[in-house]
Amino acid sequence: MIEQADKLNNQAIILASDGEYNEAIACFKRAITLDKSNYLLWYNLGVTYRDLGELEKARGALETAYNLDPENDDAEETFATLCLMQKDYEEVLAICETGLYRNPYNSHLWNLVGVTNFQNENYEDAATCFEQAVFINPYYLDALYNLRDTYDFLKNTKGITEIDIRIKEIEKS
Repeated sequence: MIEQADKLNNQAIILASDGEYNEAIACFKRAITLDKSNYLLWYNLGVTYRDLGELEKARGALETAYNLDPENDDAEETFATLCLMQKDYEEVLAICETGLYRNPYNSHLWNLVGVTNFQNENYEDAATCFEQAVFINPYYLDALYNLRDTYDFLKNTKGITEIDIRIKEIEKS
């Protein structure tokens, strides 16, 4: 029987969903030896490493996935999010800048830039980014919560009230 990368990928996903991360990683690695340029294999390997708590290995795999398909929103956003988890703010901003140049309507990237600015205590810039994310997607709860927290730091009580109303409306539906 000939091994196929897509079948190994599917098997690895099942293993990972069952919490069998090491077995899943072995399947992904075997699949990658069969198809080194498949971004999805690298992406899934990176996500599995991340879920296992192996952030450096996750970063290497996600960076490879991103480099193989830099226009893939999932690879881009997941790689940037991992860099944010590692507090590599310069890399987050670089990834997001490239992505937003390509697609200025990616609310997730705007949110990531906002979180990066917030972490660096650039609250005005963070608010602008979160506002952009919410403008693009008015139902994006993470961005709304982030915007509310940022408004709190900026003492924007009117903004907090408006965000609270919007969050309540969304949570009702």
